[in-house]
Amino acid sequence: MTAGGYKGKILRVNLSDNKFQVDPLPKEWIKDYIGGDGFGVKILYEEVPGGTEPLGEDNKLIIATGPITGTIWPMSGRTVFISKAPLTGIWGESHVGGFLGPELKYAGYDLLVIEGKAEKPVYIQIEDSHLELRDASELWGTTTDLTTINIKKEHLDPDIQVAAIGPAGERLVRFAAVMVNHARAAGRTGMGAVLGSKNVKAIAVRGHGGVDVHDHEGFFELAKKAHLRVRENPQAQEMGKWGTWILTAVKQEIGELPTYNHRTGVFSGYEKLTGDYIRPRFTVSDRACFGCSLGCKKVNYVRTGPFAGTLEEGPEYEGLMAFGSLLGIDDYATTLKANQICNRYGMDIISAGATIGFAIESFENGLITEKDTGGLKLEWGDREQTIRLLQMIAEREDFGNLLAEGSKRAADSIGKGSEKYAIQVKGMEVSGQDGRTHRSIGLGHATGARGADHLRSLVVVDQLGYEDVAAKRWGADKLPEIIDPYTEKHKANAVFESENSYCIRDTLIVCWYSVSWPPIFWMEDFAEMLPLATGVKHLGKVENLVEIAERQITLKRLFNNREGITRKDDNLPDRFTKEPMPEGPGKGQIVDLDPMLDDYYKLRGWDLETGLPTEKTIKRLSLEWTKAHS
Repeated sequence: MTAGGYKGKILRVNLSDNKFQVDPLPKEWIKDYIGGDGFGVKILYEEVPGGTEPLGEDNKLIIATGPITGTIWPMSGRTVFISKAPLTGIWGESHVGGFLGPELKYAGYDLLVIEGKAEKPVYIQIEDSHLELRDASELWGTTTDLTTINIKKEHLDPDIQVAAIGPAGERLVRFAAVMVNHARAAGRTGMGAVLGSKNVKAIAVRGHGGVDVHDHEGFFELAKKAHLRVRENPQAQEMGKWGTWILTAVKQEIGELPTYNHRTGVFSGYEKLTGDYIRPRFTVSDRACFGCSLGCKKVNYVRTGPFAGTLEEGPEYEGLMAFGSLLGIDDYATTLKANQICNRYGMDIISAGATIGFAIESFENGLITEKDTGGLKLEWGDREQTIRLLQMIAEREDFGNLLAEGSKRAADSIGKGSEKYAIQVKGMEVSGQDGRTHRSIGLGHATGARGADHLRSLVVVDQLGYEDVAAKRWGADKLPEIIDPYTEKHKANAVFESENSYCIRDTLIVCWYSVSWPPIFWMEDFAEMLPLATGVKHLGKVENLVEIAERQITLKRLFNNREGITRKDDNLPDRFTKEPMPEGPGKGQIVDLDPMLDDYYKLRGWDLETGLPTEKTIKRLSLEWTKAHS
């Protein structure tokens, strides 16, 4: 009998053979990996050998849910897309909200594994046991919003959940996204390009079942209390009103708002990118994902100016940064228009903005000229130019074809020292943080399995003054250094623990904001909830959840090690380690990464010189089986 919360089925579609197959979910996976990221890394490591071309037929794409996906647990509507990443060539994952994950569970499946390559454009239709590859030739070339609308019209069912790629995915832009419910993006690492390489335009899912938990009464009562905690949480209330825009002013205050391609951390025009400015002028409605009591999504409308008539959900803080301060733009309407283009063409906003920032700084320093750009004079703060470049990237038009490869590959092509302006780690562009004024994120960016990652280990006790949280987790003796953003001491402890917590979050799968800092839910809460949901007593102990997290994080590391990643790749751009912050609260600060790496490797049980998990660690985490797939 399958544990509660699971459907017990893995749906596979082989595009090359035009065949569907339903496999049983191995019961032992539940105890060792729980779901979500855990199931995904297990499959990807076993079935995608080292050296596989990310855009080749042999790569696979996995869409995974967790045991509480589709239940009444708060913020349980998320889904993860997993593959070998086109942007980086290593571990790739991208999480997305909306309603796709619950619908896949209601259709009867815990995971969807996409293999091979279709001869012509198709979309995958899943409606309970009805499985079909449908011709998508007429959809090929359309934007993600039109694709979604047309599929819903074709089936006369507005409740079909559609994950679609746009022209960027079709043209294999390295940071192409998969768009869910029009405006929710599985954005980072290039999952849209993987679908494009397989000639898959969309995935349409409709289910008429449900999700049965082990202890209905106990789970229901606990979930009610959990929703109440969300509604009463002060941070959640602020997020519900302002969305992630509340971060702009916070980042400016601490000197960590990336500006002019991360040259500095303060931006003179930041006020026009804050919630106080945006909501009364542009916001027309609030939205929420499945099962969410928070509702941080905002729909916005531009009434005047060159982008008048733009109506779109977003952007989040990262979009305000990527198309605002990072490029020297202090106009919210431009960020909304840029966000809309990324949504419709299907592109990751962070990589898109950062790659444009790389190009502007390279142009500014004479490493590329108008001859290279096709006559474009790249300048900071140019709104129309930003929109034009995004369209060129999505269409792989002229100079946009180079930028569509991402900043690292573009820098490798240009040469001339342009590499210093590609602000990336392992090929993935740095998000809206800066290790110079936030040491723990410097370590998180350096060690992230998918590259410069802010969502797998972000610590904010050293940003926002949560002394009570820090004291509870690490003790009063470590408190002064834990909350000091300018010291490397004890930052590995904070990253280690938050990374473990976030890993369990991503196996369940629940929203980032339920386990951010200060978290609404701790590991202890998940240990109380999981046995009620699944009936698996092993998941009711925090120490077991920590071990599961360590297993998954180390398995991702082994996946990357197989692709050649070692300690030398756990680095940061020179901008953070050699160029002192020029102004603001962190003026003069740089990151000393090596001591933090030593501390982190010791905690993880990874070799200090190579960064590879030791034999002792591999045995402790029951990962000996990986040797047969090396």
